[in-house]
Amino acid sequence: MTAASQTLGIRAIRSVPLFGESPKGGWSAEIKPEDTIHALIAVHTDGGPIGYGSVFTDARLVAAALKVLEPLYLGENALEPARVSEKLHQNSFWMGRGGSLTHTISGIDIALWDILGKVTGMSVGRLVGGRHRERVQPYCSLLMEEPGRMHDVIADYRARGFTAFKIGWGPFGRAMDARLDEAIVAAARRAAGDRARLFVDAGASDAYWPHGLKWALRTAEMLKDHDVGWFEEALKPDAIDDFVELRRQSPVPIAGGEVLTRRQAFLPWLARGAFDIVQPDVTKVGGLSEQRRIAWMAEEFGVRYVGHGWNTALGVAADLQLATALPNVDLVEFIGGSPYVDGITAEPFRLDAEGWLQIPDRPGLGVDIDRDKLARYTDDPAPLFA
Repeated sequence: MTAASQTLGIRAIRSVPLFGESPKGGWSAEIKPEDTIHALIAVHTDGGPIGYGSVFTDARLVAAALKVLEPLYLGENALEPARVSEKLHQNSFWMGRGGSLTHTISGIDIALWDILGKVTGMSVGRLVGGRHRERVQPYCSLLMEEPGRMHDVIADYRARGFTAFKIGWGPFGRAMDARLDEAIVAAARRAAGDRARLFVDAGASDAYWPHGLKWALRTAEMLKDHDVGWFEEALKPDAIDDFVELRRQSPVPIAGGEVLTRRQAFLPWLARGAFDIVQPDVTKVGGLSEQRRIAWMAEEFGVRYVGHGWNTALGVAADLQLATALPNVDLVEFIGGSPYVDGITAEPFRLDAEGWLQIPDRPGLGVDIDRDKLARYTDDPAPLFA
């Protein structure tokens, strides 16, 4: 790296919403296609490359957060992502640590790592830890459906090459019918086949979740009979005592943490043994800088890290880079059928013959946003490219 390139000022940060084909979330207050729950961010520099990131937040909140944070990032060195992101965290905590500001900083941080990779000619994975692996298994993340439909959906994605699946939300637990819950899981297992990995997400962070610890314990026993690899979001997201007890008694591993943000929030959950698998979301938790620290911390507590990835192609790209940079990552989440994953990059993600994803080793995140494709999902993509 030349002396001239050791400082690269941030000139502006812009965002655009994604809407028009927002996939269903299975929420009780269902996402509508015109809703915007994801935004893309571009960090523009003084004569250098543009970096791209993703934020899991309504784009109107992202735009407001960027305005609030602007005095802190303008003129900063884009080649120092961890320091710049921590500066933003440290000087905005009193305005709502963990909320939309933290989510927005996540996108900024991802974009700054993208820039550093482009300037150095290295992939983000090499910069944040090196390459422990060249590919990783994606699990196809799908909504729960009635049993017949669930079977057909899983069978379709199995035919496309996926060998691991997660089903979640929808009627599971919400229909107050344990027999229906089991029928859905059984249908998914039949369609996936005995050798496929299958995970179940109750989605208990949904509004007014009706169940508690005893339901989760009974359900965990049922999931064991269908060889389910983990039980995710089985309890309300603040019920740490119940999570500790559930993990102690459950015959299947317990996963969670997608609603937590910043490393400080994860520490009591890890220290008390609430999770077998911890699932921070890189587009919410504080970006790659924070995600990496949480994964390191989890390893010290003997807890597996599998990033939550219900977001966009840029979120997948960030998760892939972390999957190679960390020593014990064997899965990444991949939403089945989301146009914001499959339809905004120049080259879509492709499974290999064994149903795995190659981890890009190109500079930065290793993916390129396609302006023409993106125009289908936002009114004006120009702010990301200007």
